[in-house]
Formats: sequence, C-alpha cells, structure tokens
Amino acid sequence: MSGLDTRPAAQVSDTVGGVPDGDGVRGKGLSGNSVGLLGSAVIGLSTVAPVYCLTSTLGSTAGEVGLRMPAVFLAGFLPMLLVAFAYRELNKAVPDCGTSFTWTVKAFGPRLGWMCGWGLVIATIIVLSNLAGVATSYFWLLAGELTGSEHVAALEGNKAVHIVTCLALIAVATAVSYRGMQATKGVQYAMVGLQLAVLAAFVAMAFAKAGSGGPDFSTGAHFSLSWLNPFAVQSFGAFTAGLSLSIFMYWGWDTCLTANEETTGSARTPGRAALIAMVVLVGSYLVTGVAAQMAVGSGTRGLGLANPDSSDNVFAALAGPVMGPGLGIVLFVAVLASAVASLQTTFIPVARTVLAMSAYEALPASYARVHPRFRVPGRATVTAGVATGVFYTVMTLVSEHVLTDTIYALGLMICFYYALTAFACAWYFRAELRRSARDLAFKGVFPVLGGVLLTAVFLKTLTDMWNPAYGSGSAVFGVGSVFVIGVGLLVLGFVLMLVMRRRSPAFFRGEVLTRQTPALVVEE
Repeated sequence: MSGLDTRPAAQVSDTVGGVPDGDGVRGKGLSGNSVGLLGSAVIGLSTVAPVYCLTSTLGSTAGEVGLRMPAVFLAGFLPMLLVAFAYRELNKAVPDCGTSFTWTVKAFGPRLGWMCGWGLVIATIIVLSNLAGVATSYFWLLAGELTGSEHVAALEGNKAVHIVTCLALIAVATAVSYRGMQATKGVQYAMVGLQLAVLAAFVAMAFAKAGSGGPDFSTGAHFSLSWLNPFAVQSFGAFTAGLSLSIFMYWGWDTCLTANEETTGSARTPGRAALIAMVVLVGSYLVTGVAAQMAVGSGTRGLGLANPDSSDNVFAALAGPVMGPGLGIVLFVAVLASAVASLQTTFIPVARTVLAMSAYEALPASYARVHPRFRVPGRATVTAGVATGVFYTVMTLVSEHVLTDTIYALGLMICFYYALTAFACAWYFRAELRRSARDLAFKGVFPVLGGVLLTAVFLKTLTDMWNPAYGSGSAVFGVGSVFVIGVGLLVLGFVLMLVMRRRSPAFFRGEVLTRQTPALVVEE
C-alpha cells in the first residue's frame, strides 16, 4: 500500500524508499530513466500539439494583428525562450517533478509557490478541455468525410452528442495516461511524426496555391518582410491580444521538465529537450503562418484566416481547397491525432505537479500515491480527467464560444505561472549571479527579462479582457466572459489555498519545503 513519509522533508533519510536516478536524484515513486533526450523532446512537442494549436489560433491571431501574425509568433517565442533558460537552470539545481511549484516555494515561500502551482494546474485543465473539444469536432468531421454523410458530420454541432463524445475521449486519454510513461512514449513518436509530415505537405501545397488565381485563393497576399515586424501592428492592444494567443501556442514545452524524475539524466536532459522542442515549434509556426497568408490572406472574406465562420477551426475550412478532397482528409486525421495525442500527454504536467504538491503536504496526502505497477500518480491523473470533463461540460453549456474564451483566458494563466517561475530563478540564484558572465545572463538577466515581458502581457490582458468585446464578445453581467473565466479561476485558487492552509499549517509555515529541502520519497 502506498504511503507518505509525513516527517519534514529535511529529516527524510536518503535511504527511505525511492530509487536514485542516473544523477542521484531521489524520486517520488515514479518510473526513473524511462525517457531519453529524443523521447522527452517528442513528449514536449506532443503536449504543445502544433497542428491543433495552428487550427485553433491562426484565425484568432490573424483577426487581432492581420498580416503581422508571423511577427507575433516571433514575439511570443522570445519570452518563452527566456523563460526556458530559467527552467533549464532551476532543473539543473532542483530536478523535481513539481517544477514551477517547487522552485517558486523555494524562492518566494509557500503562499506564492502554491498559487504558482495552481496556475499550472488550472492552465492544464483548460488546455485539456480545449484539446478534447477540438478532438471531438474533428472526430465527427472526419467521420462525415469518410462516410460521405453530411448528417454524420453535422453531429459535431449537436451539443449533447458533442459533450458525450468529448467525455468519452477524455476517459480514454485518462486511461492511457494511467498506464504510465512507457505507454505514453510508445504512441507519441508516430503521432508527432504524422503531425509534422502532414503539416509540411500542407505548407508545400499552400505555397503552390498562392497566387494561382483560383476562386478560393483570390484573397491571398504577397509576402513582405513587414510581416515579421512586430512594430508594424496597428495598436498595442491588438499586439498584446495576439501575443497572448501566441504564448498559448508555445505552452506545453515545460512538460519535458515535469517528467524530469522519469528522464535519463534528469538534471540536464529535460532542459535540452525543451529547447529542441521550442526551436521546432517556432520554425513550423512561422512557415505555416506565412504559407497560409500567401494562399488565402488574413482577412474576413472567403477563406481568409480571420473569417468569423471558420477562424476558430482554420484547417477544417482549408483542408479541401489547399490539399484536395483526398489529402484533405489526411489533414483532418493530423488534427485529430494532434489533439488526441496532446490530450494524453497533457496529463503529465498536471498529475506530476499535483503529486509534488501532495508529497510536500500542500495538497491532501492521497494524491501522493503512486500506482505500484504503472508508476504514475494514479489518483491525481483520474482527478485531472474528471475535472477536465466537468469544466468542459459546464463551459460548453454556459457559452457557445467556450473554445475561444478559454484560450484567451489560458494566456493569462500561462503568463502568471511562467513569470513567477522566471523571477523565482533569478531570486533563487541571486548569490551566484556575480560568479561569471554566464551565470549573470542565464540565471539572472534572461529570466528577469522574460518575466517582465510576460508580466506586461498579463497586466495588459487583464485590463483588456474586462471589455466583452475581448475574445468571443460574450459577457456575464456586462463583464467580458474571458475576464470572468481567467480572474475567477485565480480567485478560486486563492480560496482553495486558504482552505489548505488550515489543513496543512506546517507547509504554509515554511516547515516542509525550504531551499535546503531534498526531494521527498513516496514509500510503497
């Protein structure tokens, strides 16, 4: 039976339970040395789900910044890269699956660290719900294409059928995640390979169709270097809105870090894998954005990316015209595979963060239990699946534009916990910043700059989302629904923190997890 050593972490002997990994880091009962550099990078890419991200946000981003969409992709990459350096340095010093939660507690104390962990958890729940929604849409669209039946394809718009299908996909993804990292890794190579291959084919065909003069491509635009100039965006408000969406498109690379206790060379491999994943992402986003704009433009007419009838699911509109009816189905398959694969791997960060929070007594001890056979945080994984299903069902019944509004709210959550982690890096290593130019740059300057950029986006987004026009245009009592979703979830986290402070006073007094605390071990 699983149990948690309830002594303060500093008193836990290195001989108690657990098995050191290749770097001598004690784990929490997870399966060590299960993933190498390539596998870690693939899991990071799969969690981001580049094809899913593109179909969900190409239209929304084009609607905010027009033809400057590639510039916004570059601008969104910069703070992500700077924060990635912070993650890499912190992981070298403290390779703990709690990542942002653990590091922020060590730097700033239990309260801010708890809220940082909550930000990661709730951001993941939002992503999981959106992934399930997109997977459901493409499941029925693909079924309609394969059967040649418009009636079957129309089931995607039936709210009851949509919700039931979505819950079924969440249940399947939860079950696969429950079976451990080996099961996860085994399917991701094929899934990521399929995504990148189909995306490359779409890009090549979009370039070929650009300027062809066909009726579907009359709205295409001629390439200009100004597309890569972020200063050419028409307003700062439009830029920050686009940047918030762009940041969402990179979210998930830190899954490489949350799987650090299961990775070979846990102190170094996850950071390298994250950087590899981010370089692949920015390259694929830029090329796809340019190709799509050259083919159909970023306007609201015809197949233009910002057309409100198709902006929330761009590839559904472009698959046939760009790739033809035969290969267009392959793009449907790629989006479905992207969403399903990411739905499964996205359980990794939320389950491991909850495991760490529980192991350090910031959440109920039952969530620290690891399945004796599959070596996964079983209860945390199942709870994440249930929470995802409930969240998506409620949001779908409340708002018909749930995907758009939750994606906009997600940008707020991502900026919140990434910025905190970046600042935590500089503060944690403050005594080392004068040792060398490298330490000053990678442990201080780059993380702080990344944190400042994300904080600026957070504050600007916070003020903009009050307006109902932000996002889908829906409102709750006159307040933008994006604001209600984003701020409401942060307030919920604060309330839960107050509840846990009464249940786990030792953690919130700073007695369990400190700068000197070694990793806790979950005994089996």
